[in-house]
Amino acid sequence: MYLLGYDVGSSSVKASLVDADSGKCVASAFYPKHENTIISLKAGWAEQDPESWWENLKLATKDVLEQVRTGIPGQSPNDIAAIGISYQMHGLVCLDKDGKLLRNSIIWCDSRAVPYGEAAFQALGKENCLGHLLNSPGNFTASKLAWVKENEPEIFDRIATIMLPGDYIAYRLTREQRTTVSGLSEGMFWDFKENRPASFLMDWFGFDEDLLPEICPTFSEQGRIGFEVAQELGLPVGIPVTYRAGDQPNNALSLNVFEPGDIAATAGTSGVVYGVSGKVSYDPESRVNTFAHVNHTQDNPRLGILLCINGTGIANAWVRRNVVPRGMMYDEMNEAAEVIPVGSGGVSVYPFGNGAERMLGNKEVGFGVSGLNFNVHTWKHLIRATQEGIVFSFNYGIDIMKRMGMDVGVIRAGKANMFLSPIFRDTLSAVTGSTIELLDTDGAAGAAKAAGIGAGIYKNHNEAFATLERLAVIEPPTDRSPYLEAYSIWLDNLNI
Repeated sequence: MYLLGYDVGSSSVKASLVDADSGKCVASAFYPKHENTIISLKAGWAEQDPESWWENLKLATKDVLEQVRTGIPGQSPNDIAAIGISYQMHGLVCLDKDGKLLRNSIIWCDSRAVPYGEAAFQALGKENCLGHLLNSPGNFTASKLAWVKENEPEIFDRIATIMLPGDYIAYRLTREQRTTVSGLSEGMFWDFKENRPASFLMDWFGFDEDLLPEICPTFSEQGRIGFEVAQELGLPVGIPVTYRAGDQPNNALSLNVFEPGDIAATAGTSGVVYGVSGKVSYDPESRVNTFAHVNHTQDNPRLGILLCINGTGIANAWVRRNVVPRGMMYDEMNEAAEVIPVGSGGVSVYPFGNGAERMLGNKEVGFGVSGLNFNVHTWKHLIRATQEGIVFSFNYGIDIMKRMGMDVGVIRAGKANMFLSPIFRDTLSAVTGSTIELLDTDGAAGAAKAAGIGAGIYKNHNEAFATLERLAVIEPPTDRSPYLEAYSIWLDNLNI
């Protein structure tokens, strides 16, 4: 028996087929093989055609089914028990009364809605917005819809339903128009204080609540594949969709991050720390975002606190291109920097050269270096200082989370990107005092296992993720003082 997971990103759509008994991914594929097109008609705009998500999903599905037919004797697509969906967060999809697309999706990295969110924040009040939404309306889905209302009124007047990208994919699979509380919270449509859609914000923007799809539980039967879709995808009729979640909550789920104190981290071009809290709380300065986690309920709150850092792996890549000897690979950089002691000889690097950092109050701090002595320090010091600076920026954000009442326990991550560096992961474990577990998983495989929870194949998340393979475990050192001293120096020179 198999479980099928989709991860609908802005770069590609990935499909993974997981054996429900062993928990192993037996087939996976992604399309397109180059990055999917992002349409940018003006500076700061970013749109995608949702039809491209569907076409790439079809190609990925065909690929994994062919892998099963040719590589696993005696198995067939008829053995797929449930489907789960992970998707790029914060996007806006607009449908008419016949369920047809009215325009391209305005996706997560589009910034045109910032003034609309800021106007709502000022008019409705900081305490009101943060107390009910746990965030500023910001550049999220509700503000994107406000932009459509003002700038494309002829389209807005024809909208019958708005959806997040994952809701749209689930709709194409099942023809059921539904969403989740977790999804509504990421779009700024959920009122945590009233435990219902955020009518105060929707009224201010002039939205009818009927624009929202029906709400269903994150783990539940949310519709089944009908005959036409089954023919289109090569799947049997009747497979249920039993899970959907945004990519960051789903990434946390894929790492078995469900309970307070659990943290999921990624460190690619940018970095994300996603921690689970058992308290409904918010950052008064709105430097981090808070959403309903996949297992959130009113009686048993589980909030995902999301910290995004723009300048992480991109800073390390800049050092590789511009500082170290030409042609040096990342593993060689790591080995060269390991001869430098903790604290990089007093050199501090501030890896904030990839745009405004929300956790720093949306300031453009820029990439910076302090403590550099031309007579003492080398390019090896800069490598280590850069990686330590990236870790220190993570810890700065984690400290914000702690002040919100979130405990910090185990940090879980995939063994990829910056987590391949011993300096990075040892420093992160030391400065946070946390154990780091590096696991073998991805978003599509996680969504597949979550579908098993929603279908009742697994009794809970611990059973679903019991077979997660730990690739490495990093414990904090007995003496953390050199790392904490280096972090203190870094903080003292942080110019915000």
